[in-house]
Amino acid sequence: MTTTTGPHPTRRLILQGAAGVALLGLGNLPFGAAPARAAANDKYPEEAFKLKNEADAIKALYGKTVEPSDKVKLDAPEIAENGGVVPISVTTTLDKVTSISFFVAENPNALAASYRIPDGTLPAVANRLKMAKTTNVTAIVEADGKLYSATKEVKVTVGGCGG
Repeated sequence: MTTTTGPHPTRRLILQGAAGVALLGLGNLPFGAAPARAAANDKYPEEAFKLKNEADAIKALYGKTVEPSDKVKLDAPEIAENGGVVPISVTTTLDKVTSISFFVAENPNALAASYRIPDGTLPAVANRLKMAKTTNVTAIVEADGKLYSATKEVKVTVGGCGG
């Protein structure tokens, strides 16, 4: 009995090969292995994400005052044709950055995103935000226990938050 018919392998040969590959792959897994889980974060800023006013959301998230800084570079389009996907990024030359957050002043919820920056990580974040209408976008960087910000107005031609 042959395992091929002409230049093409038979279905049996293909199935045997697939079964062998599957068994080899399973042999590399330790028995009883559980998937890794992220540690629970008991400090999730749930209240800050619910607030509609930007100043209130900043106070709930950080509890500190913010000062504008030219060391925070906010990159956002002047005009966003679709408020549903507005590309935005922030970089900074500040040292000891521990978090970066985005606030959209006229959105139904002012806090759009907040990131914890682990030690030794490049302090840069990019995202696509939904914006209801033309408004200011503010990036806040927490560095060495202080808050620094950059703000830019983004004109939205088609709303993304129910507009």
